[in-house]
Amino acid sequence: MGSIDGLDLGTFGVYTFDFEAQPAARIRESVQELEEHGWRAVWIPELLGRDAFTHAGYLLSCTERLSVVNGIAQIWSRGARWAYGAGLLLADAYPDRHVLGLGFGGGPGPGPATKPLAAMTAYLDEMDAVETPNPLPKAPMRRIMAAYGPKMLQLAGERTAGAQTYHVNVAHTAQAREILGPDAFLGVEHAVLFESDPGKARAIAREHLHIYLNTPYNVAKFRRLGYSEEEIAGGSDRIVDDLVFWGDLDTVVEKLHAHVEAGADHVAIQVIGIEPGASAMPYWRVLGEALLPRGGNA
Repeated sequence: MGSIDGLDLGTFGVYTFDFEAQPAARIRESVQELEEHGWRAVWIPELLGRDAFTHAGYLLSCTERLSVVNGIAQIWSRGARWAYGAGLLLADAYPDRHVLGLGFGGGPGPGPATKPLAAMTAYLDEMDAVETPNPLPKAPMRRIMAAYGPKMLQLAGERTAGAQTYHVNVAHTAQAREILGPDAFLGVEHAVLFESDPGKARAIAREHLHIYLNTPYNVAKFRRLGYSEEEIAGGSDRIVDDLVFWGDLDTVVEKLHAHVEAGADHVAIQVIGIEPGASAMPYWRVLGEALLPRGGNA
Protein backbone atom coordinates (compact mmCIF):
# COMPACT_ATOMS: atom_id res chain seq x y z
CA MET A 1 0.00 0.00 0.00
CA GLY A 2 1.09 3.56 -0.69
CA SER A 3 3.87 2.75 -3.15
CA ILE A 4 4.72 4.80 -6.24
CA ASP A 5 7.37 3.04 -8.32
CA GLY A 6 8.91 1.64 -5.17
CA LEU A 7 8.54 4.81 -3.06
CA ASP A 8 6.46 3.95 0.00
CA LEU A 9 4.30 6.88 1.11
CA GLY A 10 2.44 4.80 3.68
CA THR A 11 -1.28 4.19 3.67
CA PHE A 12 -2.13 7.59 5.16
CA GLY A 13 -0.55 11.00 4.71
CA VAL A 14 -1.09 14.67 5.50
CA TYR A 15 -2.70 17.09 3.03
CA THR A 16 -2.53 20.68 4.16
CA PHE A 17 -3.11 24.28 3.12
CA ASP A 18 -1.81 25.39 6.54
CA PHE A 19 1.68 26.24 5.34
CA GLU A 20 0.29 28.93 3.03
CA ALA A 21 -0.49 31.06 6.11
CA GLN A 22 2.61 30.28 8.16
CA PRO A 23 6.09 31.86 8.16
CA ALA A 24 9.05 29.73 7.17
CA ALA A 25 10.23 29.07 10.73
CA ARG A 26 6.85 27.73 11.80
CA ILE A 27 6.56 25.62 8.65
CA ARG A 28 9.92 24.07 9.49
CA GLU A 29 8.82 23.25 13.04
CA SER A 30 5.53 21.79 11.81
CA VAL A 31 6.95 19.57 9.11
CA GLN A 32 9.72 18.31 11.40
CA GLU A 33 7.13 17.39 14.02
CA LEU A 34 5.08 15.51 11.43
CA GLU A 35 8.18 13.55 10.48
CA GLU A 36 8.98 12.87 14.13
CA HIS A 37 5.47 11.50 14.69
CA GLY A 38 5.92 8.99 11.87
CA TRP A 39 4.08 10.56 8.97
CA ARG A 40 5.77 9.54 5.73
CA ALA A 41 4.16 11.93 3.27
CA VAL A 42 2.95 15.53 3.17
CA TRP A 43 0.86 16.77 0.23
CA ILE A 44 0.82 20.48 -0.63
CA PRO A 45 -1.39 22.39 -3.08
CA GLU A 46 -0.44 25.30 -5.31
CA LEU A 47 -3.21 27.85 -4.98
CA LEU A 48 -2.54 30.77 -2.66
CA GLY A 49 0.77 32.12 -3.95
CA ARG A 50 3.50 29.71 -2.89
CA ASP A 51 5.27 28.21 -5.88
CA ALA A 52 4.92 24.42 -6.00
CA PHE A 53 8.60 23.64 -6.43
CA THR A 54 10.17 26.13 -4.03
CA HIS A 55 7.57 25.05 -1.46
CA ALA A 56 8.35 21.37 -1.96
CA GLY A 57 12.09 22.02 -1.93
CA TYR A 58 11.87 23.92 1.35
CA LEU A 59 9.89 21.13 3.06
CA LEU A 60 12.36 18.55 1.79
CA SER A 61 15.30 20.61 3.02
CA CYS A 62 13.76 20.81 6.51
CA THR A 63 13.35 17.05 6.88
CA GLU A 64 15.35 13.86 6.47
CA ARG A 65 12.91 11.10 5.54
CA LEU A 66 9.56 12.72 4.77
CA SER A 67 8.25 12.54 1.20
CA VAL A 68 6.65 15.65 -0.28
CA VAL A 69 3.96 15.40 -2.94
CA ASN A 70 2.83 18.31 -5.05
CA GLY A 71 -0.90 17.96 -4.96
CA ILE A 72 -0.96 19.63 -7.40
CA ALA A 73 1.50 21.75 -9.35
CA GLN A 74 -0.78 23.61 -11.75
CA ILE A 75 0.18 23.30 -15.39
CA TRP A 76 -0.72 26.97 -15.97
CA SER A 77 1.86 28.15 -13.45
CA ARG A 78 4.87 27.23 -15.60
CA GLY A 79 5.86 25.73 -18.91
CA ALA A 80 6.35 21.99 -19.20
CA ARG A 81 10.11 22.38 -19.74
CA TRP A 82 10.49 24.20 -16.44
CA ALA A 83 8.32 21.72 -14.55
CA TYR A 84 10.45 18.91 -15.95
CA GLY A 85 13.68 20.64 -14.97
CA ALA A 86 12.44 21.42 -11.46
CA GLY A 87 11.24 17.85 -10.98
CA LEU A 88 14.63 16.51 -12.09
CA LEU A 89 16.48 18.73 -9.64
CA LEU A 90 14.31 17.70 -6.69
CA ALA A 91 14.67 14.03 -7.62
CA ASP A 92 18.46 14.46 -7.76
CA ALA A 93 18.75 16.55 -4.57
CA TYR A 94 16.30 14.44 -2.52
CA PRO A 95 16.33 10.91 -3.95
CA ASP A 96 13.14 8.91 -3.44
CA ARG A 97 11.40 11.70 -1.51
CA HIS A 98 9.56 13.88 -4.03
CA VAL A 99 6.49 13.17 -6.15
CA LEU A 100 5.46 15.62 -8.85
CA GLY A 101 1.69 15.81 -8.97
CA LEU A 102 0.45 17.70 -12.02
CA GLY A 103 -3.03 18.98 -12.73
CA PHE A 104 -5.21 21.31 -14.73
CA GLY A 105 -6.05 23.02 -11.46
CA GLY A 106 -8.02 26.17 -10.83
CA GLY A 107 -5.81 28.52 -12.77
CA PRO A 108 -7.13 30.71 -15.58
CA GLY A 109 -5.49 28.82 -18.42
CA PRO A 110 -5.73 30.22 -21.93
CA GLY A 111 -9.52 30.54 -21.86
CA PRO A 112 -12.81 28.74 -21.18
CA ALA A 113 -12.66 26.90 -24.50
CA THR A 114 -9.60 24.94 -23.36
CA LYS A 115 -10.41 21.31 -22.61
CA PRO A 116 -8.63 19.86 -19.56
CA LEU A 117 -7.93 16.49 -21.19
CA ALA A 118 -6.37 18.07 -24.28
CA ALA A 119 -4.36 20.52 -22.17
CA MET A 120 -2.99 17.78 -19.92
CA THR A 121 -2.13 15.56 -22.88
CA ALA A 122 -0.26 18.39 -24.60
CA TYR A 123 1.60 19.25 -21.40
CA LEU A 124 2.72 15.65 -20.87
CA ASP A 125 3.76 15.43 -24.52
CA GLU A 126 5.91 18.52 -24.10
CA MET A 127 7.47 17.23 -20.88
CA ASP A 128 8.31 13.90 -22.46
CA ALA A 129 9.90 15.58 -25.47
CA VAL A 130 12.27 17.77 -23.44
CA GLU A 131 15.97 17.41 -24.22
CA THR A 132 18.03 18.85 -21.42
CA PRO A 133 21.67 19.21 -20.41
CA ASN A 134 20.57 18.89 -16.78
CA PRO A 135 22.03 15.76 -15.13
CA LEU A 136 19.57 12.92 -14.80
CA PRO A 137 19.01 11.78 -11.20
CA LYS A 138 19.95 8.29 -10.07
CA ALA A 139 16.53 7.92 -8.46
CA PRO A 140 13.54 8.33 -10.78
CA MET A 141 11.46 11.48 -11.06
CA ARG A 142 8.04 10.21 -10.03
CA ARG A 143 5.01 11.81 -11.66
CA ILE A 144 1.29 11.47 -11.00
CA MET A 145 -1.71 13.43 -12.21
CA ALA A 146 -4.92 14.88 -10.80
CA ALA A 147 -7.80 13.00 -12.41
CA TYR A 148 -11.53 12.46 -11.86
CA GLY A 149 -13.37 11.52 -15.05
CA PRO A 150 -12.80 8.21 -16.86
CA LYS A 151 -10.72 9.67 -19.71
CA MET A 152 -8.47 11.69 -17.41
CA LEU A 153 -8.00 8.66 -15.14
CA GLN A 154 -7.09 6.58 -18.15
CA LEU A 155 -4.56 9.20 -19.22
CA ALA A 156 -3.06 9.23 -15.72
CA GLY A 157 -2.67 5.47 -15.77
CA GLU A 158 -1.11 5.44 -19.22
CA ARG A 159 1.21 8.44 -19.01
CA THR A 160 2.11 8.75 -15.31
CA ALA A 161 2.56 6.52 -12.27
CA GLY A 162 -1.06 7.05 -11.28
CA ALA A 163 -3.72 9.47 -10.12
CA GLN A 164 -4.63 11.80 -7.32
CA THR A 165 -8.30 12.50 -6.64
CA TYR A 166 -9.69 15.38 -4.57
CA HIS A 167 -13.10 15.77 -2.94
CA VAL A 168 -14.56 12.48 -4.06
CA ASN A 169 -16.68 9.87 -2.33
CA VAL A 170 -15.79 6.25 -1.62
CA ALA A 171 -17.79 5.04 -4.62
CA HIS A 172 -15.57 7.13 -6.89
CA THR A 173 -12.48 5.50 -5.39
CA ALA A 174 -13.81 2.08 -6.39
CA GLN A 175 -14.57 3.37 -9.91
CA ALA A 176 -11.13 4.96 -10.22
CA ARG A 177 -9.41 1.76 -9.19
CA GLU A 178 -11.34 -0.18 -11.82
CA ILE A 179 -10.31 2.30 -14.54
CA LEU A 180 -6.66 2.52 -13.44
CA GLY A 181 -6.27 -1.22 -13.05
CA PRO A 182 -4.43 -2.96 -10.23
CA ASP A 183 -0.94 -1.55 -10.73
CA ALA A 184 -1.26 2.25 -11.05
CA PHE A 185 -1.05 4.35 -7.90
CA LEU A 186 -4.27 5.87 -6.56
CA GLY A 187 -3.99 8.60 -3.94
CA VAL A 188 -7.22 10.03 -2.53
CA GLU A 189 -7.47 13.34 -0.67
CA HIS A 190 -10.27 13.53 1.88
CA ALA A 191 -11.30 16.31 4.25
CA VAL A 192 -12.00 15.54 7.91
CA LEU A 193 -13.51 17.62 10.69
CA PHE A 194 -13.38 16.89 14.39
CA GLU A 195 -16.87 18.05 15.32
CA SER A 196 -19.61 15.71 16.54
CA ASP A 197 -22.55 18.11 16.52
CA PRO A 198 -24.30 17.52 13.15
CA GLY A 199 -25.47 21.11 12.72
CA LYS A 200 -22.09 22.65 13.51
CA ALA A 201 -20.19 20.05 11.51
CA ARG A 202 -22.29 20.46 8.38
CA ALA A 203 -22.15 24.25 8.58
CA ILE A 204 -18.34 24.21 8.68
CA ALA A 205 -18.21 21.57 5.95
CA ARG A 206 -20.55 23.56 3.69
CA GLU A 207 -18.39 26.64 4.09
CA HIS A 208 -15.33 24.58 3.13
CA LEU A 209 -17.10 23.02 0.14
CA HIS A 210 -18.78 26.21 -1.13
CA ILE A 211 -16.19 27.07 -3.77
CA TYR A 212 -16.08 23.48 -5.02
CA LEU A 213 -19.87 23.25 -5.27
CA ASN A 214 -19.86 26.36 -7.48
CA THR A 215 -17.05 25.79 -9.99
CA PRO A 216 -17.84 24.14 -13.34
CA TYR A 217 -15.32 21.30 -13.31
CA ASN A 218 -16.21 20.28 -9.77
CA VAL A 219 -19.94 20.51 -10.47
CA ALA A 220 -19.46 18.23 -13.48
CA LYS A 221 -17.55 15.80 -11.26
CA PHE A 222 -20.32 15.76 -8.66
CA ARG A 223 -22.93 15.16 -11.33
CA ARG A 224 -20.95 12.13 -12.52
CA LEU A 225 -20.89 10.89 -8.93
CA GLY A 226 -24.69 10.81 -8.92
CA TYR A 227 -25.60 13.96 -6.99
CA SER A 228 -28.57 15.95 -8.25
CA GLU A 229 -28.47 19.62 -9.21
CA GLU A 230 -30.42 20.41 -6.06
CA GLU A 231 -27.98 18.52 -3.83
CA ILE A 232 -24.99 20.29 -5.39
CA ALA A 233 -26.53 23.77 -5.35
CA GLY A 234 -27.76 23.49 -1.79
CA GLY A 235 -24.93 21.45 -0.33
CA SER A 236 -27.22 18.65 0.82
CA ASP A 237 -26.50 16.62 3.93
CA ARG A 238 -25.67 13.64 1.72
CA ILE A 239 -23.01 15.36 -0.36
CA VAL A 240 -21.56 17.13 2.68
CA ASP A 241 -21.34 13.90 4.68
CA ASP A 242 -19.76 12.05 1.74
CA LEU A 243 -17.10 14.69 1.05
CA VAL A 244 -16.20 15.68 4.61
CA PHE A 245 -15.83 12.96 7.22
CA TRP A 246 -16.86 14.53 10.53
CA GLY A 247 -17.33 13.23 14.06
CA ASP A 248 -15.10 11.84 16.78
CA LEU A 249 -11.76 10.19 16.14
CA ASP A 250 -13.09 6.64 15.85
CA THR A 251 -15.77 7.70 13.37
CA VAL A 252 -13.33 9.64 11.20
CA VAL A 253 -10.76 6.83 11.20
CA GLU A 254 -13.36 4.22 10.23
CA LYS A 255 -14.55 6.33 7.30
CA LEU A 256 -11.01 6.97 6.07
CA HIS A 257 -10.34 3.23 5.95
CA ALA A 258 -13.31 2.87 3.59
CA HIS A 259 -11.25 4.51 0.81
CA VAL A 260 -8.48 1.95 1.32
CA GLU A 261 -10.99 -0.87 1.21
CA ALA A 262 -12.38 0.59 -2.03
CA GLY A 263 -8.97 0.52 -3.72
CA ALA A 264 -6.95 3.57 -2.66
CA ASP A 265 -3.24 2.98 -2.17
CA HIS A 266 -2.92 6.10 -0.06
CA VAL A 267 -5.30 8.55 1.62
CA ALA A 268 -4.09 12.14 2.07
CA ILE A 269 -6.04 13.63 4.97
CA GLN A 270 -6.97 17.31 5.04
CA VAL A 271 -8.08 18.57 8.46
CA ILE A 272 -10.50 21.47 8.06
CA GLY A 273 -12.09 23.86 10.55
CA ILE A 274 -8.73 25.47 11.40
CA GLU A 275 -8.48 29.25 11.61
CA PRO A 276 -6.05 30.86 9.10
CA GLY A 277 -2.60 31.04 10.64
CA ALA A 278 -3.43 28.35 13.21
CA SER A 279 -2.15 24.80 13.07
CA ALA A 280 -3.91 21.47 12.77
CA MET A 281 -0.99 19.82 14.58
CA PRO A 282 -3.05 18.68 17.61
CA TYR A 283 -5.27 16.74 15.20
CA TRP A 284 -2.32 15.34 13.24
CA ARG A 285 -0.97 13.99 16.54
CA VAL A 286 -4.14 12.09 17.40
CA LEU A 287 -4.62 10.92 13.81
CA GLY A 288 -1.05 9.66 13.80
CA GLU A 289 -1.63 7.70 16.98
CA ALA A 290 -4.74 6.13 15.46
CA LEU A 291 -3.51 5.49 11.90
CA LEU A 292 0.25 5.04 11.97
CA PRO A 293 1.77 1.78 13.20
CA ARG A 294 4.39 2.00 15.89
CA GLY A 295 7.69 3.02 14.38
CA GLY A 296 6.09 4.91 11.50
CA ASN A 297 3.54 4.56 8.74
CA ALA A 298 3.40 1.25 6.93
